[in-house]
Amino acid sequence: MGTKVTLKCATDFLRVTKQYLPHLARLCLISTFLEDGIRMWFQWNEQKDYIDATWGCGYFLATCFVLLNLTGQLGGCVLILSRHFVQYACFGLFGIIALQTVAYSILWDIKFLMRNLALGGGLLLLLAESRSEGKSMFAGVPSMGESSPKQYMQLGGRVLLVLMFMTLLHFDPSFFSILQNMVGTALIILVAIGFKTKLAALTLVIWLLAINVYFNAFWAVPAYKPMHDFLKYDFFQTTSVIGGLLLVVALGPGGVSMDEKKKEW
Repeated sequence: MGTKVTLKCATDFLRVTKQYLPHLARLCLISTFLEDGIRMWFQWNEQKDYIDATWGCGYFLATCFVLLNLTGQLGGCVLILSRHFVQYACFGLFGIIALQTVAYSILWDIKFLMRNLALGGGLLLLLAESRSEGKSMFAGVPSMGESSPKQYMQLGGRVLLVLMFMTLLHFDPSFFSILQNMVGTALIILVAIGFKTKLAALTLVIWLLAINVYFNAFWAVPAYKPMHDFLKYDFFQTTSVIGGLLLVVALGPGGVSMDEKKKEW
């Protein structure tokens, strides 16, 4: 009985928010790029000096790196929000993620690497959405079904998104941690395999939103403390993953999923 009530509530929520959910998802998804691009502007000298000191690349290359990050991220955000050249913007932001992973040595930090991969998963889902919108322009053209590239982009996006939650698992013997790990792992698996996908993704959105506000409250830390920037970065990166999950809720799991296969049974 409780499950049926939950499913009905989720269905009602999706019906009411259907028109607005994709817009909210895109805004959340690009939030970390928008924040980081603005930070590059206000911390221009600090960012440039850090890159020069870390890599010894000189003033010119360090300046080019910061400028590329600033223009690439802000430009990509503008294109995505305006719904113009979305696919090119996604590829550009993929490049920014790869560039920052190397430049800031994230490649050797498993936690941050997994979160960057989760962010890439959100971009994959946005790329799948843009392909879907492109095809909808040719409404009168017969179709053999959903294109394979879109299906596998949605699958890859779902699988990468759940990496965020693997970084939130706590390995201690307390009852609350064990319960949280069990529930979180179950929801992660459901999203990854595409079973009851929208409900599982919506539940993860609520859970991750609560964790984000509680643990990454950068506004409660004075701006001059290093922890402020760390929490702010983590907050917006988590918000971007929430945007990716909202896209899963809005678009569904795609063709490569148990939800889709059930329709054939």
